[in-house]
Amino acid sequence: MPDLLAQFLEIVLHLDVYLDVLVRDYGTWVYAILFLIVFCETGLVVLPFLPGDSLLFAAGALCASGRLDFGLLSVLLIVAAILGNTVNYWVGRLVGHELKLRFPRLIRQDHLDRTHAYFERYGGMTIVIARFVPIVRTVAPFAAGIGQMDHLRYQSYNVAGSLLWVLLLVPAGYFFANVPFVKNNFSAVVLGIVFVSILPGIIGVLRARAAAKR
Repeated sequence: MPDLLAQFLEIVLHLDVYLDVLVRDYGTWVYAILFLIVFCETGLVVLPFLPGDSLLFAAGALCASGRLDFGLLSVLLIVAAILGNTVNYWVGRLVGHELKLRFPRLIRQDHLDRTHAYFERYGGMTIVIARFVPIVRTVAPFAAGIGQMDHLRYQSYNVAGSLLWVLLLVPAGYFFANVPFVKNNFSAVVLGIVFVSILPGIIGVLRARAAAKR
């Protein structure tokens, strides 16, 4: 497990290097690879650990260098995010309770509880907000399906969240990639994005523990 965690952190902190290698080795197939990663991160409730925010930022940076097409990449990632969330929602709606009972280690109750707290606080807007919160981003569609949220209402939040997520982070990578500080400290910037992403989750856990003690 420590080796796996170390490898994951290595990939997350050096996404620019790994994406550059993918573009070099696979050419246009890298679009399909990025599509698949975003689809799986949002569509498979058992894979909440895949890189999301930092991946989009790094992909935007590659667009700035001319190695990827900004328009094509943005459209593909938006479609991947919408489809992933849609699949995740229907899995939760159709077989969510059975999967939760059968795979408790993969579909963790604490993740579901944290997501439920977001729903209690923000209602349907949780689907939009969750786009910017790792783990919750993956669990929220599944929880919405289990909770039988109206499909049309869910999709309105899903599309809005997907558009905001991609059209904020990919352009951020594109426009800030050539800023000297970002260019020279890319790993630190990616780490900062990861930290900011998980900060709401950390605060939520701390509040839950404090409430439990009280």
